[in-house]
Amino acid sequence: MSKFILYFIDYFFILFHTVLTLFNVFGWVIPRWRLANLITLSLTAFSWFILGIWYGFGYCPFTDWHWKVRQLLGYTDESNSYIHFLILKITGINFSESFVDTSTVIVFFIAYFISIYFAVRKKYSIKTLKNKI
Repeated sequence: MSKFILYFIDYFFILFHTVLTLFNVFGWVIPRWRLANLITLSLTAFSWFILGIWYGFGYCPFTDWHWKVRQLLGYTDESNSYIHFLILKITGINFSESFVDTSTVIVFFIAYFISIYFAVRKKYSIKTLKNKI
């Protein structure tokens, strides 16, 4: 595979994975995106906690594939965590991975609970309950 294609895939993963991460955190803000946000958060939870049984807690196939591409390009990234990698590359700050991982899980669950709240609220709105009475 040519270096050009590998660089293209590397940049694609950086853009795609970053947008997906931001969508997971903030996608619930826009009402018409809420169902998609709940789906991507649920898929993320499945990856982290179910696939994580076999591949390690917090497993993400996108990170796995991205790291393989970066290895082919000769990069030796210091991070096991994609969020840690992003923070390090964007800011140059090398927070401890455990701090970043803990913060990531906390932010994830906050976003997930908010997304679930909006899904449940929509399903069981006052208007819906009045119609059932």
